[in-house]
Parts: sequence; C-alpha cells; structure tokens
Amino acid sequence: MVARHSQNPIITISDIKPSRPDFEILGVFNAGTATYKGKRILLVRVAEKPVQSDPQKVPVPIFNPIRKKTEILFLDQNDSSYNFSDPRVIHCKQGQNYLTSISHIRYAESEDGIHFRVADEPLIAAFDEYTAFGVEDARITQMGDDYYVNFSAASEYGIVTRLLRTKDFASFQDLGNIFHPDNKDVTIFPEKINGLYYALHRPSTSEYGAPNLWIADSPDLVHWGNNRVAATVRPNQWDNGRIGASCVPFLTEKGWLEIYHGATKENRYCLGAMLLKADEPWKVLARSERPVLEPEMPYELNGFFGNVVFSCGLLANGRQLDIYYGASDDSVCLASVPVQEIWDLLGV
Repeated sequence: MVARHSQNPIITISDIKPSRPDFEILGVFNAGTATYKGKRILLVRVAEKPVQSDPQKVPVPIFNPIRKKTEILFLDQNDSSYNFSDPRVIHCKQGQNYLTSISHIRYAESEDGIHFRVADEPLIAAFDEYTAFGVEDARITQMGDDYYVNFSAASEYGIVTRLLRTKDFASFQDLGNIFHPDNKDVTIFPEKINGLYYALHRPSTSEYGAPNLWIADSPDLVHWGNNRVAATVRPNQWDNGRIGASCVPFLTEKGWLEIYHGATKENRYCLGAMLLKADEPWKVLARSERPVLEPEMPYELNGFFGNVVFSCGLLANGRQLDIYYGASDDSVCLASVPVQEIWDLLGV
C-alpha cells in the first residue's frame, strides 16, 4: 500500500553539521512539513550531545536561561543513583531525570521534495527555562499567509507545547506555552470549525488513564479548553501502548483525515489512519485496524532507537499523500500512499 522512496533515508546524520565543535549528531528525524514559495520545506529535529571525553563522566547538555547558553553537567557513570540503561533518558532514583541529548529544529528546503538543503545553523533552539532540555518534533499549520509552528519544549518543569507564528521562517512571534505539562503530540487543524480552532493532543498518563488521543478547542489559538477524549489505545493491537497525533489533519470530502502514531507496550511505533467528522472532529468515523506504515526496512528497525516510524507532517500531492517520517530516531524518510488506499484501509 505504501511506497517508500528508493532513496530513503533522504536526510541522514552525515547531512548535518553539529551546532558547535564539541557536539556530535545523534539523529535527524521527525520533521514538520509545509510548502513555502513553491518549495517543500521541512523543520527537522536534530538531536546532538557533547562528545564524551571521559568514559567515567556522562555529559548532559542543559540550556542556562540566565546565561543564555547551553552548559554541560557531568554525571558519574559509577553513581548508582542514576540509571544509564536508556539511551535517551538518564533516570535518577531520587531527584532530577535528564535527557542524554539536546534537540533543536533546523530548516530544510527542496524543489523536488527529495533532495533537501539543510541549514547549518539551528532555526529554533532552547531559549528559556521551559526549553532548557531542548525543543522537539515541530508541526506546521498554515492558515493564509501565516504559518503556526508548534513543538514540544522540555525542561525540569516537564514537557509543554510552545507555539510560534511566522510568515517567512526567519522571524517568529512567540505565542507562549499553549498546553499544560506534560503534554505533547499537538497538531492544530488548519481552519476554524464552527468558529473555533481545534487541536489534537496527548496528555501525560495518570494513575488510571492510558496515553490516549484528546482534542481541545480555542477561540484564539492560545487559550485551549473543552478537552475531551477522541480515541484510545486498543488492547492486543498494534497501538496498545500509546497513541498520539502525528500529521496536521487533512480535510477531505469524507472528513478530516489524521495520520497518527501508535506504539505497542514494547515501544514498536507504527503509523495509522483515522477519519474525523468534518464539523465535529472529536467524533471518530473510522480507524485503521492495520498500520499504514510499520517498521520493516533496516533503517526503520535499527538506529538510535530502533523499531520506530514516526511522522510530524505530510503533504498532499494530488490524490497522493507524501508522508515524511523519522526512522529509528535516526533519519528522515519519505513514503507515498494514494488516498484511495487509505479509504480502503478505513473501509469508507
């Protein structure tokens, strides 16, 4: 059903220069997408970390909002109070957890949607106390001449969603933190529905709840409320562990098409599809029983965090959807699927 591009991965670590000489790139992935001045653009997440010079000391990069620069905290590899088994997160038995890397967002553009020129410098990087652990997974929603870029901001205070507005991807207006911690996987619908803006989001888990997909509405894109569950994890299926929005919803003659991600409890990430009612987007009309895209290729099975396909954006190309996705938290790939195939999968 899905055709992976023959040149996958289309952006790899070798295409990216570290933001500073003492850093090394861990991955480039999870790109938001849009068209701008006739070109396809990606806002790619770049994860990097300090080069470890002492094998007994684990360097942790953290942005200092007072000094306005990223500094390095060194943790003792032999300190039993820390758990270093997860390549992404250092867990502390008592105290603060840390990320092993710090992410920023870079601008990339292409005339053909395959060969991208990636900027050498970060476009959006840590800049305050809420982004001190990095900025991740940008989504782009276009409304008229305005592009709204939202992304996950991580810090000691948790994960919040930050929203910026731009017309040129050069200067940005900061609209602040729009969802409480911990919340991520926010995708904003590209037009008002019955006078309100809508966004899909994934709140943190609780003692009772699972990582489910929620929807909220807003009069102004800043103040969000009327939260309700849109879809839940499904026991014994490919999305039994967690689900969340991936791509910005796409309006069709049948309703809003959402390409979302789901993971098993063993952290195998796939992409699926659901159809939301056009004028009541909190109502799911159909949802795929099988994934649209699942990790099968070597670059999807092996990488910084393997067995993962994860998307932050797609572009419609006639009756075909071009899905840009991250593979194994390591590279950017492209897959295409006819819309009719999605309808067949959904049974609508």
